[in-house]
Amino acid sequence: MREAGPQRLALTGLLLVLALLLARFSWVLPFTDNAERALFDWRSYVLAEQVERDERIQIIAYTDNTLIQLRKRSPLDRGMLARALRNIDGMGARAIGIDMLFDQPQDEDDDLIATLRSMQTPVSVGYAQTDINALDIQFEQQQFLDSFMARLEGSNARPASVTLSERGGVTRTWPELVPGGVPLLGRSMLASAGEPETSTFPGYEGAIRYRKPALVEVPIFPTSSIEFFADDELMAIPAVRAEAEIAIRDAYVLIGGDILDYDRALTPFSGIDDDAVAGGARNVRPPGIEIHAHKIAQMLDGARLPQVSSAYLWAFAFLTVIAAALTGLLEARSWRFVPLLVVQLALFLGLPFVLHWQGMDTYGFPAIGPVLGWVLAFVAVTSAARAAGAVQRRFAQGALGKYLPASIAQEIIDKPELLQLGGAKREIYVIFSDLEGFTKMSHAIPPEMVAKLLNRYLEMLSQVVLDHGGILDKFVGDAVVAFWGAPISRPDDADNAARAGYALWQAGEAFRAEVAAMDPDLPKIGKTRVGMHFGEAVVGNFGGENRIQYTALGDSMNTAARLEAANKALDSSVMASAEFASRTTLDWWRPMGRVSLRGRAKPVDLFEPAPDFPADERALLAQAVQLSSSDPAQAVAIMAGLVERNAADKALENLLVRMQALNEEGSYVLG
Repeated sequence: MREAGPQRLALTGLLLVLALLLARFSWVLPFTDNAERALFDWRSYVLAEQVERDERIQIIAYTDNTLIQLRKRSPLDRGMLARALRNIDGMGARAIGIDMLFDQPQDEDDDLIATLRSMQTPVSVGYAQTDINALDIQFEQQQFLDSFMARLEGSNARPASVTLSERGGVTRTWPELVPGGVPLLGRSMLASAGEPETSTFPGYEGAIRYRKPALVEVPIFPTSSIEFFADDELMAIPAVRAEAEIAIRDAYVLIGGDILDYDRALTPFSGIDDDAVAGGARNVRPPGIEIHAHKIAQMLDGARLPQVSSAYLWAFAFLTVIAAALTGLLEARSWRFVPLLVVQLALFLGLPFVLHWQGMDTYGFPAIGPVLGWVLAFVAVTSAARAAGAVQRRFAQGALGKYLPASIAQEIIDKPELLQLGGAKREIYVIFSDLEGFTKMSHAIPPEMVAKLLNRYLEMLSQVVLDHGGILDKFVGDAVVAFWGAPISRPDDADNAARAGYALWQAGEAFRAEVAAMDPDLPKIGKTRVGMHFGEAVVGNFGGENRIQYTALGDSMNTAARLEAANKALDSSVMASAEFASRTTLDWWRPMGRVSLRGRAKPVDLFEPAPDFPADERALLAQAVQLSSSDPAQAVAIMAGLVERNAADKALENLLVRMQALNEEGSYVLG
């Protein structure tokens, strides 16, 4: 990573910090908050408990039919409420909650106040404040509501807040607690019924636990119309009253409106396209009284959802960024990332579901943020790693390019396993070259000049090898060893190696001319001799823990060296074995007889590259070499004619001499 440079590292660090903040605060960021809420709503619905009717809570509602019968819409009729309260009071309800605001006068106020003051059952009366519910109540309404509540002092009726928390337009959580404010309607009802203080969830502002009905057509909370309980004649019938008492006894009774355009709110279930939700407008936007019922049921069940601590959220965010960074630094092929990515995605998106399923409050627990933060951190680290990798690749290419052709260097960088420690048997084309007389000359000139000339010479020959796609094996003084066919073999290796061998001799001649022009007083430099052979060798990385060398070992290397040295005795410059020449497609080879090399039992058939040698002469030469073992006299006669016509060709003259001294195997033994 350091190789990416300080600016890149600084940018990467900044992006990682941004990824951390995104993973931690995605619930409050404007471009992720809605997605987090939508995912919360989905898991709330998917994991919601399915329950039968909850008889502990009874809803008595003003409905649209009630308003039609009363011919009065707003405010809701208080006379009917008073009659219903008087009939319910003796039925044994644990507490009554009225989800209505008495914020403007009505003719039935005195009757309602008298009824409330006479109630034996504790009653929590809906209350709101302008500083909390500015959109629901104005100053004049607040004045009347406060005066109404003042007339109930000393009775079993008490004010209770009917506020709903609608963050983002959806009621997902309990309202924020206001210091000095009146208790929420549900809390007030449980407290007035004598429930322990812990059961009223003191200080709780977490998520509301919504539940789903086991049967779509059967709502969770039993609901009756208020006109049923307000009908004194009907309540006077013993059987009817007994049935009503069975429903009301020991229940928490909520009275309020269930009217299409009055006091309705969105819940996490409202955006779900499902039969259980879309069964009616009442479920899509339930009345506020039903939301209060869900909170009362949550308190009665003791389902105070534990909230995830801030430290845990920070730890999760750090884990997200660390996981992304480590994943970005892994050196694995793309398909190996798939299981890792799946596991991490399952963690980020699945953990909130698991926590929710275990009863945790996951409102505010990030899921989308960690995914986006992971992507940002992954991109930041991988881009930095790529930048560092680009530096390394350029360095590696430059370093390998001094030994290998650019195409092979690139392939080795892409597939580093090609250069694993160890060796493998390969068939390769080997070239061995040496500069005649350089060692002797080096004793006659200053060391600085020796270094300068040697570096220039090796530079020229190295470039020839690389230009022809070869591998520079090693330098041995002024000798250059190169091969083709490993670590990557190519169809044109034979031709490339042959052309390179001839070009090495040409480069040597150019070097001689360059040195002569540089300083006429320098000792004369000899010619470059080249030997070429094809055969098996063990090729690979050899060495130890501290140093390795990519090289080739085997008889083919020794044979190429023997052929290079044989040039001196053969009066030639470039010589190849038949194994080498026969694998090329070039038509420039001329046969140069058979010799027995020192240290090699099997004779070697020689071929010399001679692109300028006439084709008819090449045919005669081949004929002479072929006849040398079966008809030596005829072979010598043909060779004599060739030598006469090519008087300046020392190699042909040498071959004529050798033909006259062949052993029983038809080979000339070099000393």
